[in-house]
Amino acid sequence: MSETLGENLIIFDAECIICSGFARFMAERDRKAGFRFVSAQSATGRALYEKHGLDPDDWDTNIVILDGKAYTKMASFAAAMRSIGGPWALLAIVDLLPKSLANWLYDRIARNRYTFGKRSCPLPSKDLKNRLVE
Repeated sequence: MSETLGENLIIFDAECIICSGFARFMAERDRKAGFRFVSAQSATGRALYEKHGLDPDDWDTNIVILDGKAYTKMASFAAAMRSIGGPWALLAIVDLLPKSLANWLYDRIARNRYTFGKRSCPLPSKDLKNRLVE
């Protein structure tokens, strides 16, 4: 599967306004890593969740695959920010937090993400649409 998709992917909850916003943000700013994007709800997304030991029906984390290595929770955010470089790379400072604290924070956001508008995501940007696998 990774041979056809490439080494740099972001698998995201397409029903979540925060997750979809993150995907749009990355598509607009990613000039180095060349990420492609996969909806967690798609067959490919489900298969990738399973491949990385995650429940394909529980999209509480994005998966960022960078250079073939998978990151989840706060580590996925840090890896993505490092990959786009510039001032955004400073946000990877969250990697300095103890993993348990970083993941606790991530889980609080993930648990409440639909409060901000489940199924009310705007259409993908042109940048995202051109790089959306499924």
